[in-house]
Amino acid sequence: MTAIEPANRPLQAPSLEEDYALLKIAARDAGELALTYFKQQILVNRKADGSEVSEADIAVDTALKLDLRTKRPDYGWLSEETEDDAERLTRRRVWMVDPIDGTNAFLRHVPEWTVSAALVEDGVPVIGIVYNPATKEFFHAMRGGGAFLNDKPIAASTKSTLDGALLIASGGLFKKKIWKEPWPEVKTRWVNSVAYRLALVACGEADATISLSAKCEWDLAAAALIVEEAGGAITDHHGERHIYNRPSPRFTSLVASGKALHPLLIERTNRVDL
Repeated sequence: MTAIEPANRPLQAPSLEEDYALLKIAARDAGELALTYFKQQILVNRKADGSEVSEADIAVDTALKLDLRTKRPDYGWLSEETEDDAERLTRRRVWMVDPIDGTNAFLRHVPEWTVSAALVEDGVPVIGIVYNPATKEFFHAMRGGGAFLNDKPIAASTKSTLDGALLIASGGLFKKKIWKEPWPEVKTRWVNSVAYRLALVACGEADATISLSAKCEWDLAAAALIVEEAGGAITDHHGERHIYNRPSPRFTSLVASGKALHPLLIERTNRVDL
């Protein structure tokens, strides 16, 4: 049998550790770029759905794409600010990016926005970075390796009762007529960035977050892994896990918390008709 010449051997796929290191650098650089636009007068347009998009969103998206796709041309790409390309569905590994998650807060000079970036493999997030440059909070995780905030291990809440729980959600959500039974007394806090909400749950700053409106894969992929690696649970409102890199990158809902609280939340949300 003829030996394969070194130059003709197939290149070995990068390890997850290599991709983790690459994504950490790219996300941190992207966050610092975003910060140069924060609290400045910048150009803002409206998308077809009426949501705002700024020149900062586009600049950060471009920077991340350049950093990640140039170095990993065989990986797919899904970003809020890039037109979707179905070619990603043919790829095992896909970068999923929200250049500025929480654009509304960003444009109103509220430090509740993040750069959210993930690597998804075979429909499952395997690396996740959520970076809030304004507060210098850098959340990160690799599947099987734990979750970290500024390189210190974090853990989700162990609270096992709803009474007195702190939920990141609109306070009005729990007063709506959609619920089959009244909620016990819960505390609420609002945070604009979905990824930041999840990261705060992952580090135990809140007990849970609930959203009964549609979310996209780029909203959740990075932070979902961080929640899971911190010992938490994240599903839709029926308790079903989110599967990523699908033709339509939208989820109906989101429920995330520490593992002890999650079944109690699903017991209530599961009976809601959306």
